[in-house]
Amino acid sequence: MNADFLAVLEYWEKEKGISRDVLMSAVQEALLSAAKKAVGPARELRVHIEPKTGDIKAFAKLIVAERVVSKHDQMSLFDARRVKPDAQVGDEVEVEVTPTGFGRIAAQYAKQALMQQIRRAEKALIYTEFKDRVGDIISGTVRRFDRSDVIVDLGKYEALLPNRERVPTEEYQPGERIRCYVKAVEQGPHGPEIILSRADPRFVIKLFQLEVSEISDGTIEIKGIAREPGFRTKLAVWTRDEKVDPVGACVGLRGQRVKNIVRELNNEKVDIIRWDPNIRVFITNALNPAKLKSFEIDEEHKRVKIITSEDQLSLAIGKRGQNARLTSKLTGWQVDIEAEQVVTKGFEEKVAEAVEALAAIPGITREQADVLVHHGLTRLEDLLQAEESDLAGIEQIGDQAAAILEAARSEAARRTLKVGETPVSG
Repeated sequence: MNADFLAVLEYWEKEKGISRDVLMSAVQEALLSAAKKAVGPARELRVHIEPKTGDIKAFAKLIVAERVVSKHDQMSLFDARRVKPDAQVGDEVEVEVTPTGFGRIAAQYAKQALMQQIRRAEKALIYTEFKDRVGDIISGTVRRFDRSDVIVDLGKYEALLPNRERVPTEEYQPGERIRCYVKAVEQGPHGPEIILSRADPRFVIKLFQLEVSEISDGTIEIKGIAREPGFRTKLAVWTRDEKVDPVGACVGLRGQRVKNIVRELNNEKVDIIRWDPNIRVFITNALNPAKLKSFEIDEEHKRVKIITSEDQLSLAIGKRGQNARLTSKLTGWQVDIEAEQVVTKGFEEKVAEAVEALAAIPGITREQADVLVHHGLTRLEDLLQAEESDLAGIEQIGDQAAAILEAARSEAARRTLKVGETPVSG
């Protein structure tokens, strides 16, 4: 049993990083319960484990008495002086009370309690090691699934990638290596748990910090992020250094930096946007390349109404409204995008305008203009091309045809003269 016991301690010490002192303490606590069962109600019972050999011994502190009334609490002066030669009545003497075969009894009794103690010590180590690693990116191996949650092997410990922190477009296979963001170390019902995430926006921020040196050294600042995991992310960047292009630095030479991040995100689309304190400019950058026509800004309610042409509406809004939705999250403003209303003139309105235009020609009355328009002569150019006989054939015009044509020619001459006038300089 001793050799097995030492082997177990050595395994846990090497594999899980739990110190031998912690293990010894846990084992002693477990074995004390076993000793109480095996020895009985001995006074101040304790168990000692020899670190080198693994021998387990039980000791009790008994009171020296002239006459032993309770063998569990007392010992005779004769027996006491065999252990401690100068013992006197009333002294406390610690004596070994290890029963025969106690090692086997202790092993059976303590096994379950020992494992509980070791698990407790392991959980305490998890919290100690990972409490300062929240916000880091770590690699692990997909070990198994618990419903929709993923158990990730980190080497010494296991971590949990909950279903809520998974990317909906990703599927994982046992044995697959994945990188995750350490979101939290939480005290669960069974002790501390390492909670991982691949859906958290901070995962993308951390990837950029690792990939883009200008972000990690503070030259470029990430002003905001909006993400729909697995589909699209918008990242707003800014710098005080006028010599640095924040967007270009994040994209990298030939796009290599952002390509590395997109590859890690399994081809999730990443838009890198230049942040601007002017909300109009910031939103324009966020919705680029869509062309925006006008803005209505409500500062009080942080709401923006944007008008675009009909052909730019779908580009600005994005698939299922994603572009507009992410822009709202990124800027913190409610963004409403609408198409420009193009008013199409009706037939009656066009006829009325044509009548007004002809009636404005000196020498042509409104009644005459109405008749002419309803006979297809809607413009001055139409009258200039018409023959007198054409107009005379219209019942309501008759002998007024010549006067109407003369008025049309006079108006055309006046307009020609007006166009050809040379401005007089003073």
